[in-house]
Amino acid sequence: MSVTRMVSALSRAAVGLCVVFAVLAAAPAQAGSWVHGSYSSVWGTRSFQLWVPTGYQPGEKLPLVVGLHGCLQNPDQFAGLSRLNEKADAERFLVLYPNQALFSNATQCWNFMFSVNQERGVGEPSLIVGMVQWVKSHYAVDERRVYVGGVSAGAVMTSILMACYSDVFTAGMVGAGAMYKAATTASGSLYAMTFGSIYSPDDRGYDAWACSGRPRRTVPVLVVHGTNDNVVNPINGTQTVRQFLQTNDYGDDGADNNSVSNQPTRVVNATSPGGRDYTVRDYVTGGVLLLQQYEVKGMGHAWPGGDPAFPFADPAGPDGTTLMWDFFKQHSR
Repeated sequence: MSVTRMVSALSRAAVGLCVVFAVLAAAPAQAGSWVHGSYSSVWGTRSFQLWVPTGYQPGEKLPLVVGLHGCLQNPDQFAGLSRLNEKADAERFLVLYPNQALFSNATQCWNFMFSVNQERGVGEPSLIVGMVQWVKSHYAVDERRVYVGGVSAGAVMTSILMACYSDVFTAGMVGAGAMYKAATTASGSLYAMTFGSIYSPDDRGYDAWACSGRPRRTVPVLVVHGTNDNVVNPINGTQTVRQFLQTNDYGDDGADNNSVSNQPTRVVNATSPGGRDYTVRDYVTGGVLLLQQYEVKGMGHAWPGGDPAFPFADPAGPDGTTLMWDFFKQHSR
């Protein structure tokens, strides 16, 4: 048996074991409450939390949002920072929060910089997708409306998931993050966060399309970044936009032919209720908003409009959670 087939067989066998483990760890909860669980495969074990919104009725198919925390965070902190559970209660969707393990990264960063986590079917992204499948098997999920969004390291992992699992996730949000394969080593990651990736966004756009198997589908992505981010250089936001525009140029018709333009169709300047100026760039193709970029003036490494009781909040900014959900709900498979 080839190594590829052997890994595939082991993965299939492990999935069955993982589901049993998760069922034992995470019995279904009442509406408007947490479900805590753990998911395991040949690629490791990670815990998760699932928010079941108020009013959930078994059998009623709801959208699912995967929320990915950043470094020095956990699901509770990201949920508090973003107020995503409150939005889920109001708009009626499930929220899955995967949790990075301390034994895998002492600062709880997702290990987006390593090649084992940058391809389909392996590493940490495969664990997150496994959790999604678990939720689908235990709750009524509208498979046409499964989304993923994150901040910082969680945002870079979002880029990987949107690149390599565009058949699973309908749309994504990259908040203070970076493009797919912005770095492939730990030292390269430090350089990319400080100065921007050394790699071409156009080349990475092709790589992202290839990671999902060169599909004929588009990948809607919202990119949000602060102009004063001194942790992840704002150029990473611009590179992320360019990369996913290129991915969509391939995805709409299978060719690099500028059928998806890298020029915005609309640019709007506005001010948040908290006083932050920001610029919005829309990239529309065929009547579909494929890419949207929010450039928040003066914001550092933060979640805009976040709860100031939690780290990495910029309460003066526009409400990042509302921006994310408003973008997501425009897209259905």
